[in-house]
Amino acid sequence: MRSLLALLLLWCTHCLAEQPVLRFSVAESWSMPLVRVEGGQPVEGLVFDLIQALAQEAGVRPEYHVMARLRLQQAMDAGDIDVRCYVSSQWFNDRPGNFVWSIPLIRQRDVLVGRPGDSAATRPEQLPPQAIGTVLGYAYGTLEPLFVQGRLQREDSRSQQLALQKLQVGRYQHAVSNELSLQWFNQRLPVGERLQVQAVLEEQALGCMVRNDPAMPTQEVLRALVRMRQSGEIERIVRRYGATEYSGEEVSGVQP
Repeated sequence: MRSLLALLLLWCTHCLAEQPVLRFSVAESWSMPLVRVEGGQPVEGLVFDLIQALAQEAGVRPEYHVMARLRLQQAMDAGDIDVRCYVSSQWFNDRPGNFVWSIPLIRQRDVLVGRPGDSAATRPEQLPPQAIGTVLGYAYGTLEPLFVQGRLQREDSRSQQLALQKLQVGRYQHAVSNELSLQWFNQRLPVGERLQVQAVLEEQALGCMVRNDPAMPTQEVLRALVRMRQSGEIERIVRRYGATEYSGEEVSGVQP
């Protein structure tokens, strides 16, 4: 019996050694429900669960690289990461030539947030000059013209959660947040103290980017995401955290 167990252990160790290792990026600015980092490594969250499921489906071993958001593009250009998930094509001025886009996986809405009791449905261009809570390294396309004109000013925080915490204590009157992070932040607060959505700024389709390298199982990773969506695995993961699966037109780049 002991010999059989030893052989099984050896076989499992050999299988893990044979699996290719893919380097996944994790942005330091993320917080729950996207990811929780402990000891320098992600341990739970929507993106963590998505990557873990993807790695199992594609037969690869994930290696997590936690880094500042402003370093992500540099890491991609240098070939230091292989897969970047929870990303939108709208965040790039130029299409990264050495990465291939997956199908869209998650729908995200960015919203203007106010404190309890503030009037709802406020359009950003109607706001008086003021500082707006933002996240360092994030681009806000609909607000950029107002930033350029000086009508609004960015007040950056290192994470989305910190930006919302500052709004809660009155550091500023408004902040920008993705709807998912706002819902997660509000769930621990009494109903009368919850931050309020005042306007929807933009909606984005998020997916993954995979490095296009002959030495990598690029197409297998992309096909694994297609299978996960077809099987309902993507929907189960995103709904676990209150998100919405993207079900619109797919992005090209996956070879059958």
